[in-house]
Amino acid sequence: MKVTVIGTGFVGVVSAAVYASFGHEVMGLDIDEHKIKLLEQGEVPFYESGLKELLLEQQATGKLHFTTSYEKAIGQAEIIIIAVGTPSAADETADLRYVLASAKSLAPHLTEDAIVVIKSTVPPGTLEKVIATIQAQTNVTFHGASMPEFLREGSAVHDTLHPDRIVIGADNEFVFTKLTELHSALQAPIVRCKVASAQMAKYTANAYLATRITFINEIANLCEKNGADINEVIEAIGYDQRIGKHYWYPGLGYGGSCFPKDVKELAAYSRSVGEDGNLLNRINEINKERIFRLLTKFGQEIGGFEHKTVALLGLSFKPNTDDMREAPSTKIIPYLSSQGAQVLSYDPMATYQNQEHDAHEQKNTIQEACSEADVIMAVVEWPEITGFDFTQVKANKKQFFIDARNQFDRQIIEAAGYTYLAIGKR
Repeated sequence: MKVTVIGTGFVGVVSAAVYASFGHEVMGLDIDEHKIKLLEQGEVPFYESGLKELLLEQQATGKLHFTTSYEKAIGQAEIIIIAVGTPSAADETADLRYVLASAKSLAPHLTEDAIVVIKSTVPPGTLEKVIATIQAQTNVTFHGASMPEFLREGSAVHDTLHPDRIVIGADNEFVFTKLTELHSALQAPIVRCKVASAQMAKYTANAYLATRITFINEIANLCEKNGADINEVIEAIGYDQRIGKHYWYPGLGYGGSCFPKDVKELAAYSRSVGEDGNLLNRINEINKERIFRLLTKFGQEIGGFEHKTVALLGLSFKPNTDDMREAPSTKIIPYLSSQGAQVLSYDPMATYQNQEHDAHEQKNTIQEACSEADVIMAVVEWPEITGFDFTQVKANKKQFFIDARNQFDRQIIEAAGYTYLAIGKR
């Protein structure tokens, strides 16, 4: 098929490269000339494991191209996939300006029976707005659909090639058939549903995972009060097949480009339809408060952060990505600076954009960050961090080790001479 993907961010580039690997003729479209030039040269403007190799491979076959021209990209396309950003607006609703701008720009170039698919995360009712926007600009018969993505940063290429399911929201058999054919190279189940159901499925999946994180953090708070160990609690409940041992992450709360945004937007959507006091709104608030509550607690336990040097290990919001969106470090560094601490950070991939008021310096190695630290705070479970031997950097003074992801063996850390602090453990 001839496929155009609008938007060359994380979802757009991964989707374009993977669809090309299925044998489709794919055009990636973006109005950002700099990004398109990079992509045409085989350079990905962000880090995602395995993506650059796949991109170069598909460009070499002639199946994948990039352009800034709507006329060139839309004129021959059978399927147009909108994969642009939907950032949260000031009122925490989904900002649809880029989705609707894409719809307006593609409309004059549509061919008969083309299918316009929204892959961006959007609330119910968005496809109707897109269709109305296109209809105002063309008389061509076209079709609409919703096909949300369920990718994880750091493993997006693998997730796209080995998905748990493909969700297609549409209202006619022609669209279901074509979009099923688009994914015929995969062995994944195809979920056919209403458009609104597809859009809600994406929000629901992320909101549920965020809820699990929030829930276990609340239990961790109680464990710290009564002497229980949160890891032992997770082990105990995990044998119940209804619960499982997977995806329990006590820590500083959820971050990244999806969970905070999607929970906020789903909460805002719930308020717009009269469901003001529901769980989603409270989850959003609890997560906002989480980091500052923990930093306050840790500060009390170490005698305050003032005049202390803190080694912050991990800047990105999770391992295997350089994405800094809603990363814990973006809140921790300003907070520690405001408390009078000097922050030395390390991350193997991400870079913190220093703010003028931040007393912060990024180092090239863990040794450089930790050698004279009063406090070591392990925030992201990069293998380079969790596998590091911290006996190498133990200074001849009292030092605290804050294990903000519960990844380290307490006995080993304490045997090295550190005072160990963690999540959900007294």
